[in-house]
Amino acid sequence: MAEGNRKYETIFITRPNLTEEDFTALVEKFKELIAKHGTVESVDDWGVKKLAYPIDFVTEGHYVLINFEAPVTFPAELERIYGITDGILRSIVVNKEEK
Repeated sequence: MAEGNRKYETIFITRPNLTEEDFTALVEKFKELIAKHGTVESVDDWGVKKLAYPIDFVTEGHYVLINFEAPVTFPAELERIYGITDGILRSIVVNKEEK
C-alpha cells in the first residue's frame, strides 16, 4: 500500500428508473474517478432493492459497492461529487481500516 493511502468501501444508490446505458455510464464515471486517484479493488452490482424508507418519493434503488484504496484526502472529494451527480439517491464512503 502506498504511503498515505487507506482502504475504503463506498456504496451508492442510483434511481431505479435510469436506463441501462445511463446506469453503466454512472458506474464507469465513479470507477474512473477512483482509479484516477487510487486503485479500484472490486465493483459489485447488488441490483435493484427496496429502500428502508422512501427518498424523494422513490421506494427502490440500484445499489453498487466499490472497494478501493486511495489517499486520505480523496473520500471527501468523492462524497462531494456524489452530491452533485444526477441519479444518485444516497452514498457513503467508509474507511475499512478503522475499528
